[in-house]
Amino acid sequence: MTYSAAVAGASGYGGGELLRLLADHPEIEVRTVTAHSQAGERLRDVHPHLASYGEQLLQPTTAETLRGHDIVFLALPHGASAALAADLDVDTLVVDAGADFRLEREQDWLDYYPGDYAGSWTYGMPELLLVDGGKQRSRLAGTRRIAVPGCNVTAITLALAPALNAGLIEPDDLTAVLAVGPSGAGKKAAVSMLASELIGNAVPYNAYGGHRHNPEIRQNLRKASGQDTRLAFTPVLVPTARGILATCSGRIRDGVDLATVRDAYEGAYGDERFIEVLTDGAYPRTSDVIGSNRTQLGFGIDERAGRLVVITAIDNLGKGTAGAAIQSTNLALGLTEGLALPLNGVAP
Repeated sequence: MTYSAAVAGASGYGGGELLRLLADHPEIEVRTVTAHSQAGERLRDVHPHLASYGEQLLQPTTAETLRGHDIVFLALPHGASAALAADLDVDTLVVDAGADFRLEREQDWLDYYPGDYAGSWTYGMPELLLVDGGKQRSRLAGTRRIAVPGCNVTAITLALAPALNAGLIEPDDLTAVLAVGPSGAGKKAAVSMLASELIGNAVPYNAYGGHRHNPEIRQNLRKASGQDTRLAFTPVLVPTARGILATCSGRIRDGVDLATVRDAYEGAYGDERFIEVLTDGAYPRTSDVIGSNRTQLGFGIDERAGRLVVITAIDNLGKGTAGAAIQSTNLALGLTEGLALPLNGVAP
C-alpha cells in the first residue's frame, strides 16, 4: 500500500528536509506541497536541491488543500498548526513539527507561548525512556496525531534521560549549553541571521531560562525519572548551517563510576539504530551526523567538579525535526521504523 501525503510549510527548511527524506520513502508518496507567501511557485525554484519533485507547484496552505491525504505533515510556525489540524479528518495521520501540541501542561504553554493552549498529542520521540521501564515508541503505534519534539529538546533529552532514569545524577542540578546552527530558527528574514552577523561569531539567544524548549525538556526528563528537574539551558548560535552539539551535565551521586554510567547508557540505547554510544574518551561531532537521522553520544565524569558530562550531536533538521517526524510516522503506520531514514552522514 502506498500512503498519500501532503507537506504544509514545504517552503521552509524543515519542510524541505521532510521532502528530501520522503522522496526516498517506498511507502509514502508526496502528492501535495503547500506554502504561504510562495504559493504558486514551483517547488524546485524554492528548493533547487529537490530535483525529483519536477514541476510540482506549491499550493496555498488551507485545510481544503490538505484534506483527502492519508498523512499530513505540518511544518509551520508555532501557533499555526492547531486551527488547521482541527479541520482535518480524525482518520488522517497528522504530524506536527511545530510546538502546538508538545506540552501536556497548559501552564507550561501559557508561560512560554502566545495564544491559546491546544492540548497535547502523542509525543514523537521513540527512544524516550519512561519511568516504568518502557519507551515512548510503544505509544506511537496506531496513533493519528503526532507532536514532533523540538530539536534542542531532542539533543538534551537523549543526553540526560538515561542518567536520570537510573538515578545516577541529581535532578535539581542540571545544565546544558548548546552550539546550534541557525537553520533551527527557520527560513525567515532577520538581521541576526545574516551571514555578516553570523560568520566569525557565536552568540547566545533566549538565554536565562527564556527559551521555549525549557518546559518540553523538563516534561521529558520528568517522564524518564518520575521527578521534577531544574535545568539551566543556554543555546548559542554558531556559524554552521545545521547541526547541534549539546554539552549537558548533572551533579553525580556518590558511588557512581564510569562503568556504572556506561551500563546505564548501553542499557538504554544499545539496541537503538539511530543512537550511537561512543567509546570512552571519544567526542561527538556534528560533521559526523549531518544529513543523517543519527545521534552521537559520549560521556565522561568530571571528578573535580563532581559532575557527569554527556555530549550529544544531531542534525537539527534531521533527527531534530524531519527524521523524528518520519520515524514516528513509520511507527504509527506499522511500517519498518527506519524506512527512508539515513544512518550515514555527509562528509566533508
